[in-house]
Amino acid sequence: MILAAITDRNSLDCEPLSFVQRALAAGLDWIQIREKDLSGQALFELCRAAERLPNPQGMKLSVNGRADVAVAAALDGVHLPSDSPAPAAFRPCLGLRFRIGVSCHNVEELRAAEQAGADYAFYSPIFESVSKPEYGPALGQQALARACALVKIPVLGLGGVTAENAHECLAAGAAGVAGISLFQNAADLPDIVARLRGKG
Repeated sequence: MILAAITDRNSLDCEPLSFVQRALAAGLDWIQIREKDLSGQALFELCRAAERLPNPQGMKLSVNGRADVAVAAALDGVHLPSDSPAPAAFRPCLGLRFRIGVSCHNVEELRAAEQAGADYAFYSPIFESVSKPEYGPALGQQALARACALVKIPVLGLGGVTAENAHECLAAGAAGVAGISLFQNAADLPDIVARLRGKG
């Protein structure tokens, strides 16, 4: 099960770097730094500082939408919004080691992402989500199951995911779950991680 956290300092009670440090200690698998309103320089400095934190479990770090920042900060990958150029446009410059993910909101986008060489996809919104109202009503577990069956790349459920409903994403065939509030608003992040992995 892949657990992917996404930062949003506008709804954090601490700075993103502090949250990344907590996530590293809690045993999450991936973290995406998603601070769209930062300047390129400020985003680079944040990503570079995150990359330099102790990371004994090898958690993968990526940044949203900025392949240049990801490369400059020596991150593991970049996560592309659905309206970005296709992963194939980046791959010749970034190489196979670099992980490229794509946000998808329907099966057409998901298929296109896989065909263009994406390494994984976030599929959303699975449940009702306050943070993604522009994407319309929740897709639901059955839609997620159909989407996961169509592609071979890992698909992670995103949008309204909680510790209580995350198992529905896994039952639908998702490789894991991603979230903002699920992780960054947790009073006890290690406990949430343990519960999601079935150890709590």
